[in-house]
Amino acid sequence: MRKDVRILLVGEPKVGKTSLIMSLVSEEFPNVVPYRAEEITIPADVTPERVPTHIVDYSEAEQTDEQLYQEISKASVICIVYSVNDKKSTEKVTSHWIPLINERIDKDSRVPLILVGNKSDLVEHSSMETLLPIMNKYTEIETCVECSAKNLKNISELFYYAQKAVLHPTGPLYCPEQKEMRPACVQALTRIFKVSDLDNDGILNDYELTFFQRTCFNTPLAPQALEDVKNVVRKNLTDGLRDNGLTLKGFLFLHTLFIQRGRHETTWAVLRRFGYDDDLELHQDLLFSQLKIPPDCTTELNHNAYLFLQSVFDKHDKDRDCALSPEELMDLFNVFPYIPWGLDVNNTVCTNDQGWITYQGYLSQWTLTTYLDVQRCLEYLGYLGYSIIAEQESETSAITVTRDKKIDLQKKQTQRNVFRCNVFGGIGSGKSGFLQAFLGRNLMHQRAIREEHKSYYAISTAHVYGQEKYLLLHEVFPDFDFLSETDLACDIVCLIYDVSNPCSFESCARIFKQYFMDSKTPCMLISAKSDLPETKQQYCMTPLEFCRKHKMPPPQSFSCNTAAAPSKDIFIKLTTMAMYPAVCGEELQYPRSSRAMQHQS
Repeated sequence: MRKDVRILLVGEPKVGKTSLIMSLVSEEFPNVVPYRAEEITIPADVTPERVPTHIVDYSEAEQTDEQLYQEISKASVICIVYSVNDKKSTEKVTSHWIPLINERIDKDSRVPLILVGNKSDLVEHSSMETLLPIMNKYTEIETCVECSAKNLKNISELFYYAQKAVLHPTGPLYCPEQKEMRPACVQALTRIFKVSDLDNDGILNDYELTFFQRTCFNTPLAPQALEDVKNVVRKNLTDGLRDNGLTLKGFLFLHTLFIQRGRHETTWAVLRRFGYDDDLELHQDLLFSQLKIPPDCTTELNHNAYLFLQSVFDKHDKDRDCALSPEELMDLFNVFPYIPWGLDVNNTVCTNDQGWITYQGYLSQWTLTTYLDVQRCLEYLGYLGYSIIAEQESETSAITVTRDKKIDLQKKQTQRNVFRCNVFGGIGSGKSGFLQAFLGRNLMHQRAIREEHKSYYAISTAHVYGQEKYLLLHEVFPDFDFLSETDLACDIVCLIYDVSNPCSFESCARIFKQYFMDSKTPCMLISAKSDLPETKQQYCMTPLEFCRKHKMPPPQSFSCNTAAAPSKDIFIKLTTMAMYPAVCGEELQYPRSSRAMQHQS
């Protein structure tokens, strides 16, 4: 909402512009009227909308055209005053003032106009009938008020309507010619309805309506008031209620009624509470919350965020199969202006046999987005209405910024729940197969993946010492001439070579020596495609000797050419090494449970 309101009064000489202002301030008609009243500021605490209001007078006798143009450009609402007993001043509204104002206003900014018919004490008839065609022709006209500066009739109402036209404009909400809400308003209210429909059954039940009322107006809805609202809908709309709950049609009908009865501040209160600006766009502050991430820190979702996302999943998993079908996923994203996840997401996280994202896969994708692009995650949470439904101050309250990794190394323990493993290796070494194996897909399953849907990330959970952690695998493209800081910044490095290709290990040795030999990042060597005959590697030492020399764990055999889902043991080892980098080396100094796991594998 705007922080202040600037009201400009224009019109022909002697129509009573100055008298209107002076009558408002002094609450009596002035005996002597100057050519022009000085600018007046009404403090916020004495205005109905609690917003400071500036009232500016215009005088043709005292001001130049340039000064008028400057005032028009600064105004947030313009009152065009005419005299109800002067036909010429009425005609000038359309022949002179509206065209002049429209020429001087930026095309992208909307400045509402109010037609003010002064001197109603001098006539017995109303000018409203004459003005209706004008109001229908010019959509920027917010309303028309007849008043009398002499009798103090409708003076305070005039300035209240002017305030209201700025703070709660009708134009973006309603089309008077068609007597219906504008498409952008319908779209915004439809999203609000879907966010507020906590169980996604297509109606707002009593609990949801009460929660909605408290959210928007800080007061619960009394049982009788709730019944009164339903009765209004019931009398006017056959399908406005279902199972004693308010349908979307009923919800939209109520807001149309509010607007038609001049209570559009009610609709604006709802829209603004759900993050909409004056143009019915979601506010940038909601979608792009600022969150400072210090170097060597990462971003994770906290417990409250996971609970919220779980509730979002549950309300859209209508068949209760713990997976989201394409239709259910589209329904979930219905509150977004675009589809945020591409087809590659199905190859990034776990899916069921039908290729649908599972509950675990769904949370994994959110975890991945939070880690890689927290601003995008905050935007998505904004679309879902996180701060409103979870009753939090902002979307940033969903995020935990982890402490500096150097502190973890010093203390030899970490508070992180997401660990990044960058996967290196030459072309054809088996990196992609390794990533897909983490998601439970064997070689036969992987062959069905289309190249254009390939993902360079895989994320899922791994259990270490009874704790559930996320392991994020990232396949780094093998361009050894240049590796970015992102390629190097990770919790553990995975070097993969093909045991059947004699030239494959050399690239792993080169990457390690060039980038990781002197770093504190633990590294693991993977002997991929171990189901194939092993070939001697064309390098000055064997992979095992290389690992011993550089105090790395021995090479780990791996194959995804299995009948069932590939074993997850190796991914648990990687997660364990990422959690305890200070104790990694040739003798994997794990606690007993982990050593036992190593011997078993």
